[in-house]
Amino acid sequence: MQASTNLISTTDFLLHLADNALIMGHRNSEWCGHGPVLEQDIAISNIALDCIGQARNFYQYAARLMGEGHTEDSLAYLRDERAFRNCLICELPNGDWAQTVLRLYFFSTYQYFLFQQLQHNSDAELAGIAAKSLKEVTYHLRWSSEWVIRLGDGTEESRQRILQALDALWPYTGELYTPVAYESVGEADMASIQTAWLDHVKAVLEEATLSMPDMGWMQQGGKTGIHTEHLGYILAEMQFLQRAYPGAEW
Repeated sequence: MQASTNLISTTDFLLHLADNALIMGHRNSEWCGHGPVLEQDIAISNIALDCIGQARNFYQYAARLMGEGHTEDSLAYLRDERAFRNCLICELPNGDWAQTVLRLYFFSTYQYFLFQQLQHNSDAELAGIAAKSLKEVTYHLRWSSEWVIRLGDGTEESRQRILQALDALWPYTGELYTPVAYESVGEADMASIQTAWLDHVKAVLEEATLSMPDMGWMQQGGKTGIHTEHLGYILAEMQFLQRAYPGAEW
């Protein structure tokens, strides 16, 4: 019974990590062909590909543990909304460029400190995926933080846009480092991740000449399958082909 419970916790945690990466990757991919300049269009598209790659690694490992015919495709395309474990901030609409890069900054900062700890996990395969992903996330963090600083300390319009993004996204940041039961598998100290996240965000916002908002009440629910209305629309688009043509392959 204990072994079964541990397996469920492990797969839930892997699905949480995979779902975060998949949904964030999907959102970032929506900028492909729409970036403000070609170089940044390519950058956000490559970041989206990194996220999808991370999702694949976590899904593949989860599928092997779950057995019963599960694959990375079935876990991504054949689960319903309530089965997804991604944080709410990942599924929010892109909004404008300021909201997209600020969301990526908040999320990448969380991933950076989380993966730093996960790379030392007692599960060698989980640790390996985290170590590989950390190299990519380090770039995501640097790229997005530079944009936050540029927009905050830029023109009056760019400053207003990043301030609006900060107001919209801040209530969703607390869920990132608020643990749920299955996250104990990660063997990560979420309190230290919270401290590191807040310190890093405060420093970047100060460099961007922006004030850190009060902590206040935070949105939660994504980690346990309670989502905004936005996730349903993402899944309807993302899962259509697989559900309309079951088992279809390129």
